[in-house]
Amino acid sequence: MSQFNILFTSVGRRVQLINHFKRTLNELGVEGKIITTDFKNSAPASYMSDTHIVVPKISDSNYIEALKNICQKYNITLLIPLIDTELTQLSFHKEEFEEIGVTCLVSSCEVNDICFDKRNTYHFFKNTGFQTPDIFDVNILMNSQQFNFPYIIKPVNGSSSEGVNKINNINELLFFINYTPDAMLQNFVVGDEYTIDVLVDFSGNIRSVVPRLRIETRAGEVSKGLTVKNKLLIEASKKVVEALPGALGCITLQCFITNDGEITFIEINPRFGGGVPLSFEAGADFPKYIIQWMNGVETHNRIDDWMDGLAMLRYDEAIFIEKGSELWL
Repeated sequence: MSQFNILFTSVGRRVQLINHFKRTLNELGVEGKIITTDFKNSAPASYMSDTHIVVPKISDSNYIEALKNICQKYNITLLIPLIDTELTQLSFHKEEFEEIGVTCLVSSCEVNDICFDKRNTYHFFKNTGFQTPDIFDVNILMNSQQFNFPYIIKPVNGSSSEGVNKINNINELLFFINYTPDAMLQNFVVGDEYTIDVLVDFSGNIRSVVPRLRIETRAGEVSKGLTVKNKLLIEASKKVVEALPGALGCITLQCFITNDGEITFIEINPRFGGGVPLSFEAGADFPKYIIQWMNGVETHNRIDDWMDGLAMLRYDEAIFIEKGSELWL
């Protein structure tokens, strides 16, 4: 391709991801620009791009049209959304973007329906034979008084661990069931928590699976992690994603290995997760593979072709903008 411009939407704080794609374009000798969007100018990752555009909020009726106009103006080849709430919208409009020459790295409507509503995720795991925490009807539980604390409560359409709380007693249950919008109550799982990055190519084939132990998290995002070449996790995660009807790109799974050795899946996010740079640095270079595939270059990486035991310790870094700058808030 003569020009390979990439549009990242809802970039927020995804500085490492944007920088890795920029570096990959340069290393591959592919000419291209990185364009970003967000509904505000103060998204830190926007300062890493070549061009940043402020767009309406995702809930705005003009959001999709605004993205299509940006794609045409900046000759976008690949569109990569980075937040859950826009995945369903983009999956519905995927063909419209294809008509103007833009590939959306978005899974099917069916996949996004399964992943965005956590009740659907629960039923998907159950129906496909994967272990997952049970869901409880609060009214039945209150009537029976057969409690088995602790539980976990969360919004069915939540993101970034917002509204997720551990319930230790009846008083907390009574409070959080009213405090949490559209709440779902599940067993609290004890064990080692993992995020698994799974890459699916444009033909639906799984090309890489990287389990990452979540050593420490902050605001729902991993702050300390470790790659773990666990064959059982790799195989189970591969089967989960194979069961999804139309997965594409990076599929991020979350699970526990319980104290008795069972793999218990809890969540699926069909997008790049916040901790995915650890997988890149370990050698599972998803950006490189995606750009190569779209440029007609086949890759021959193995599914476990990455470094075991690589640790990531994340920290905050500041961006400073002088008053009067065109990038001023």
